[in-house]
Amino acid sequence: MQKKNFGIYNNILIVIPARMNSKRFPGKPLVKIDGKEMIKRTYEQCLLSGHPKKNIVVATDSNKIASFCKKNFLNYKIIKSKCLTGTDRVLAISSLIKYKFYINIQGDEPIFNPSDIKKMVVSANKYPDKILNGYTEIKNKNLFFNKNIPKVVFSQEKELLYMSRQPIPSNAFLKNKKAYRQVCIYVYPIKLLNKFRKNKKTEFEFFEDIEILRFLELGIPVKMIKLSDRSIAVDIPSDVSKVEKFLNNNKNKH
Repeated sequence: MQKKNFGIYNNILIVIPARMNSKRFPGKPLVKIDGKEMIKRTYEQCLLSGHPKKNIVVATDSNKIASFCKKNFLNYKIIKSKCLTGTDRVLAISSLIKYKFYINIQGDEPIFNPSDIKKMVVSANKYPDKILNGYTEIKNKNLFFNKNIPKVVFSQEKELLYMSRQPIPSNAFLKNKKAYRQVCIYVYPIKLLNKFRKNKKTEFEFFEDIEILRFLELGIPVKMIKLSDRSIAVDIPSDVSKVEKFLNNNKNKH
């Protein structure tokens, strides 16, 4: 049998930040979705992208999550330092495991599209000096007004101008029914990740509760990559049923 060539994956580590004390949904990494824990679902989506298992790691401050990962053969690292955001956890991981690029996929993305992960890997190699973030079009008015979903505005060169949980641009759905939302996957070249200051949120990052804004406030451009709309982040308990509905609707399509 011919050995699989991982090529472009070799210099990229996927980090899945996971914590138990989420304010909006405590304990959510281990909540079961259609019988399987969410963190395991997210990890498996990363594997489905073709990324080698040795280059995927869960970053957590929880012994309970670490114990679950060990029992289920998921690579993990316990982060002992205090971290305010998932990106802070990726920064902490970068001091333990050395790679050229780090991809941050939130642990609350149990149905993340593997093809989108692969697209971000390709984009990392195409734009080696850029912070990358995903976006997709909002096609539902309810999503536009949902404060749990960050909305995105960007330049003609697809560089991020601002991101907010408020509906922006404010008249998007009134005038052309078109707006964009963040897809929660980031690519950090190590030299730019190191500029992410520890344990101190910047002003607009704090107000919006959106960590990618810290880079903008530090004067570091963020390039937006268009991805699919197959992403349902589990921000609050009611989101679990949305994911289960998606899974049940797609069981007979594979």
